[in-house]
Order: sequence, then C-alpha cells, then structure tokens
Amino acid sequence: MSKHISSDVLIIGGGIAGIVTAVELLRAGKSVTLVDRDSEERFGGLALWAFGGMALIGTPLQKKMGIPDSPERALKDWISFGELDTSDEHSLAWARYYVHNSRSEVHDWLLGEGIKFMPAVNWVERGMNGDGNSVPRYHIVYGTSRELTRTMIAAMHAANKNNQLTLLHSHSITALEQCGETITGAVGCDDKNGEEIRFTAETVVVATGGINGNHRQTRANWPADRPLPQTMLNGAHPLADGNMHHHVAETLGGHIVNAGEMWNYAAGFRHPYPHFDGHGLSTIPCKSALWLDHKGQRIGPEPLVTGFDTHWLCQRVAEQEKPWTWHLLNWRIAAKEFAISGAEHNQRIRDKQFLRFVFETLTGNHRLIKQMASESDDFIVADSLAELADKMNALTCSLDIDPAVLQATADRFDDNFSAGNKLTNDDQIRRILHARQWGPDRLRTCKPAPLQKKGAGPFIAIRMQLITRKSLGGLRTDLKSRVLGNENKPVKGLYCVGEAAGFGGGGSNGKRSLEGTFLPGCILTARAAAKSIIAGE
Repeated sequence: MSKHISSDVLIIGGGIAGIVTAVELLRAGKSVTLVDRDSEERFGGLALWAFGGMALIGTPLQKKMGIPDSPERALKDWISFGELDTSDEHSLAWARYYVHNSRSEVHDWLLGEGIKFMPAVNWVERGMNGDGNSVPRYHIVYGTSRELTRTMIAAMHAANKNNQLTLLHSHSITALEQCGETITGAVGCDDKNGEEIRFTAETVVVATGGINGNHRQTRANWPADRPLPQTMLNGAHPLADGNMHHHVAETLGGHIVNAGEMWNYAAGFRHPYPHFDGHGLSTIPCKSALWLDHKGQRIGPEPLVTGFDTHWLCQRVAEQEKPWTWHLLNWRIAAKEFAISGAEHNQRIRDKQFLRFVFETLTGNHRLIKQMASESDDFIVADSLAELADKMNALTCSLDIDPAVLQATADRFDDNFSAGNKLTNDDQIRRILHARQWGPDRLRTCKPAPLQKKGAGPFIAIRMQLITRKSLGGLRTDLKSRVLGNENKPVKGLYCVGEAAGFGGGGSNGKRSLEGTFLPGCILTARAAAKSIIAGE
C-alpha cells in the first residue's frame, strides 16, 4: 500500500524558485509539501553554488553611482540583445514584468529579508557593438548566492510555525495526477528505498530547473544551425534533466518553448574535485588573456574578449576544430583578472570578508592562482613559452602546439606596443580600454601591456572547454506563473516557476541574457505563483 501525503500545495524541486514559493505560501498559512530529488546537504539546487549576480533596474546603488537606468531603457536592451520574438506575447510580457518589477519584487524584497549587495554595480554583456546592457545593472549579493539560498531556507523554516511544511529530500515525482481538467496531485517515490508515495494537493508547482544538467537533452535540443562541440563540461545541476517538462507537455497539454536556447559559457575547465561526472568550473575569462585555438594561434579575426557577448563567444568556441581552446596569459594578468564563477571559489565575498576582498582586488588574488596551479591539470604554469608549449602538448597528448607558433603569437600581440601604448591598433586592446572606463572594471582589468613584459611572468596557459549552464527555454506560463495548455488556457491547479518556466513565459530572455536575469527570474516567477495561489486564481 502506498504512503499518502496531503497538503494544499505540492512543490516539485528544491532550488531557489521552489524555496521562495514555499516561503510565501507558508507565510500565508498554506500547508506545503516540497519534494526535492537531491540530498539534504545539497538542498538549494544550483543557487547554492552560484555566484549571486542579479540584473536589477533603477536601484539606489545605480543612482548613487550615477547610472541613468529605467525600465524602458532596460526593455529596449533586453529585446534587442536577446533577439526576443515580440510576437511571443507571454515571453514578452514576462520581460516587461521583469524590467518594471525587479526593483520592488526582488531588490527591495531581498533587502527586507536581510540580503545585502556589494557596493558596486558591474557592467557585463555590453554587446559586441553596444547592443547589450547600455548601462551597468549587475548587482552582486554580498555572501554570494549561497547566502541568499541559506537565508531563504531559514525563512522557510521560520514560516513553518504550525508544522504545515513537509520537506522531503532524495524523493522523486514520477507523474502528475489529474481529475478531469484539474491537477489533483502526483505520484512519486522515496529514492532511498523505492517506496511509492501518493501526493494529494489542490495545487502543484513545477520548480525542477532546466535541461542543461543532462547532456543527452542538451544535445537533442541544440539548434541545428549552430556548431555543436564534440564534448562539453557540465556546469548545471546534474538533476536538471527536463523530464518533468516532457511529462507536462506529453500528458497535460503543456508547451515547451525555446528548448534549444541556452545560456552556456565558453570558458570552463574541469573541476579539480568533481561533485559529479563531467563537472566543470566556469571562469570569468581574463579580458587581457589571448584566446587561442588548439594550435596556439589567436582566434580571429575578431579576438575573443569576455564581457560583451557570451552567446557569440560560445558559438566561436563551438566551431573550433577541437573541443578545447587555450587562454594564454601571465601571472600579472591572472592575479588581477582571473576569477571563477560561483560561491565555491569566491571565498572573500562568500564569507563576507570585505576588507580582504578589497586587499586582493588591489594587490592581486595570488591565493587563487596558486590554488589552481596546484589543484588543476588544466592550469599550466611555466617560465618560458617553449616550456609552456611542451606542457600544453603533454596535457592534450598531442603535438598540436608548435613552440615557434606559440612564440610568434605572443610576439605579434606584443608588437602592438612597439611604438608606445598610444599607438596600439588591436581590437582586444580597444575593448579592454573601453571596459576600463568603468571604475569597477578598471579595478579588475589590467592596463594593456606586452604579454612578455619583463617581470610579469611566469606564463600561464589554461585549457578551456564550453560548459553548459542554464536553459533559456521552458514551459509556457502566464504572468501568474500558471502553466498554459491547450488553446493557451491555464491547466487548472498547475504552476511552473524559475528555470523550468524559461524564467517566465517559456522563454523571456530570448536567445541571449543581459546576464544576472536568472536568480531574479526565479524570485519573480515564484512570488507571482504564490500570490496567484493565495488569491485562489
């Protein structure tokens, strides 16, 4: 006989979207069952490990830094950069909702929950030709996304005043149940012992994340007109497999929108201590590093430089002859610019060591460079370019890198400075100089100089691979986060939030993100769902 659990609302998935939904519902007095496939210590999903950047519009910090932003300006950037299909009314509606409500529904709400932000707004995804973020919008959670996640988990438990929360870890939902046209619950099981469980609920919320943790799904949905690399690393949650997407679409009439649109990263390397098969770390690539192909030649004619168009970078990396590229830099550049996205390797922000963070920003993060040189096989250090070439070939078990070619690559770049810094003529240098006009970028980006500058060594080569991260597509929803089925009518009793909903509407970002739209998208869709459920809509 199956075990039975009954509650007002069943939430499937324990990432930040599911947790925020639970917080709001519990505070309103609803009984909630939250079912999560992962273990208790990993409760929080990808957000537990993320960096915590948020694209927010019209904040006090923007005003303080003299940034002239507005919802109208942000929407124009959003539609242009994302190539958002404006005929997709639901995705467009969520884009509008985001730019108009990120300040009140995310920024101000989080401040009320005790979350703080770093005291600078960063400028990311500017667009290759200025068609991205026209102004800085990227706010960083102080304590990283780990602090955000743990704060929300604590808020969830604090709201459980009458023991109306049933929290299940290492449990799976295998099917949703429907009576007539109304969702009535689900069938699942305890993954530890296989025990079947029947869940009864007036409302079900799907918060299962995207598809990019499952490379079979990633490859199956990869757009046919874009290059697909032979291999990729996994920077998504390994349980984000899209199974619930397909269940809702195939059995309940839901629609999966923009399944092939993804927000991957071009510069990942293998995690020295992987948490799962294929686990990779995503770098924040050094602007001053030379981005090379497998032969040690600079990729061009437009050089690859981060901070402008991640979508374009991914396509350029994916089209290379071999599934890896190289970053060539020196210790001077690495100490100033090298960073790894996520909470794990941003200790000073994660642990709220602000003075140490400032010190390392000003003097160089030598600690992280030494750590990677010691722990990662993909992070190679050598005193000469010839020695570096030998080590690069040893790593790839090839003779791809001709030391003479690597030397010539470095020499050609350094020739830009032969007539003085004011007479350089290189697009990478121009982009670096543009980036350095913004104060936070100037602090984290080296003044252009020869790669072989005396005293700047030793040399460093980092083997990079494309790494999967977020899905931009998902189940179609309305502004109340209700799943839309046949004739775009809401499926009674069924909601979808966060990445599973393409962060709203099924694909609110379009083909590109302005970056930092994901955590706020989870919060916005979750809070919208909770409001609708509480109102009985």
